[in-house]
Amino acid sequence: MNTLEQLKQFTTIVADTGDFESIRQYLPQDATTNPSLILASAGDPRYAHLTDEAISYAKTTGISARERLSSCLDKISVNFGLEILNIVPGRVSTEVDARLSFDTEATVHKARQIIKLYEQNKIPRERILIKIAATWEGIRAAELLEKEGIRCNLTLLFGKIQAIACAQAGVQLISPFVGRILDWYKAFWKKDIIVPAEDPGVLSVTEIYHYYKKFGHTTEVMGASFRNTGEIIELAGCDLLTISPALLAELEQLSEPVLPRLIAADCINLDIEPIYPDEKMFRWMLNEDAMATEKLAEGIRKFATDIVRLENTLKTRL
Repeated sequence: MNTLEQLKQFTTIVADTGDFESIRQYLPQDATTNPSLILASAGDPRYAHLTDEAISYAKTTGISARERLSSCLDKISVNFGLEILNIVPGRVSTEVDARLSFDTEATVHKARQIIKLYEQNKIPRERILIKIAATWEGIRAAELLEKEGIRCNLTLLFGKIQAIACAQAGVQLISPFVGRILDWYKAFWKKDIIVPAEDPGVLSVTEIYHYYKKFGHTTEVMGASFRNTGEIIELAGCDLLTISPALLAELEQLSEPVLPRLIAADCINLDIEPIYPDEKMFRWMLNEDAMATEKLAEGIRKFATDIVRLENTLKTRL
C-alpha cells in the first residue's frame, strides 16, 4: 500500500478543497471548504452553473441589495456543499461568514439559514458541519447550535484553551491549524526547517488529542492546514485529517511505512490536569499565547477579505 492507503487505516481522511475532481480522485470520507476555497472554485468555469443558480435564487429573496448579496453567498456555499455530498459518503463543512466571528446571535442565525438551505435539498443535519471561528463568541454559538442538533466544526483553532472550551461546549469537531502554527514559529524562531517530530503544530494537535482522550471528551480532532507530508504522517491515528489535493497526491506517491502515532488507549494514564475555563480564563490564556492570538485574528481577517472579494464579483450580477 502507498502511504495514503496506509494512513486511511488509522485516520479518517478529509479532502480540503472545493474542487470536485480532486475529491473524486482521492475518495475521502468527508470534505471541508472555507471562504478562500469557495472563492477560488467560484471563479472556475467548470463550476459557473453553481454561481449562476445562486444568483438566480438570490434575486428572488430579500428586500435590500445587502440581503440579496448575503443570500447569494449562502447559496453558493451550499451549492458547492451539495455537489460535494454527491461524491463523499460522509459530511461536508460549510463556513459561517467570518465577519460574524464576534457575534454569537448573528452566527446562530446564519447557521440556521445554511442548515435550512441544505434541508430544502433533502440533506439531513447529520451530514453537515457548520464551520465557525473558535472565538469565545463562536464557541458559545456552537454550544447553542449543538443543542438544536446542528453539528459544528470550530475552525481557526491554534491554542489548547480554544480546544478545551470547545469540548466543554459539546462541539462535534475542531480543526487545529497545524501548518499556520508552524509558519508562525518558523518566523519567530528564524528557522527555515523544523523536523516534523518537533513541529509546533504537530505538538499542539498531539497535546489536544491527549487531553481529549484522557478526560473522555467526545469532540473529534481534525488536524488541518498542513505544509508537508511529514506533519501528516506524524499525526497518524488522529480522529481526522483534512488534506489539500496537492498533499494527497504526494502521499499517494510515497511508500513510507505509516504507524499510528496517536493512540487513544495510551492517553488514559497521562499526567494531565483538567482545566475548566470561564470567559475570563479563556480570554486571558488566549491573550498569553501570542501565536494563537495573532493567527486567530489573521485567519479571521483573511477569510473576511476573501468573502468581500467574492461579494465584489457578485454585486454587478445581482
